[in-house]
Amino acid sequence: MATTKWVLDPTHSEVQFKVKHLVISTVTGSFKTFDGELETDGDDFENAKIQFSADIASIDTNQGQRDGHLKSADFFDAEKYPKLTFKSTSFTKKGGDEYLLEGDLTIKDVTKPVKLDVEFGGSATDFYGNNKAGFEVTGKISRKDFGLTWNGVTEAGAIVVADEVKLIFNVQFAKQA
Repeated sequence: MATTKWVLDPTHSEVQFKVKHLVISTVTGSFKTFDGELETDGDDFENAKIQFSADIASIDTNQGQRDGHLKSADFFDAEKYPKLTFKSTSFTKKGGDEYLLEGDLTIKDVTKPVKLDVEFGGSATDFYGNNKAGFEVTGKISRKDFGLTWNGVTEAGAIVVADEVKLIFNVQFAKQA
């Protein structure tokens, strides 16, 4: 069966994360610059091979000072480690439009296996005749597992940043001819 290549369409995709601040409210951030691709056997997404990367310098939490701190050596160390990467090890259908995506996530110089839930949103042809496929990817990671260990404590003893980070990727891929 012929291999089909799909390329991430960044204009119709978003890569977000959510983390608790002071353990009482959630801060949402995103990466503005990212790319990815997947390879399938024909048009069947099961067992697809998926690669993804995001530029750390493109992190955006809607607050410049916080973004600068996240890019610093306290967190991502964007100057030394400019990208985070993901490479799939399996993509299996759980039923209906639900899949389990497993792979290796690398942040800074730490690579760990992660499991992510994927909902296939469907496929459609756009106004230009391009075949597109949409997915929502969700999961949770421990930031400390990836060396993001900075944790300020307020004078009252409150933890500034929670360990658990929620991932939410809404992505659209374009089938390549």
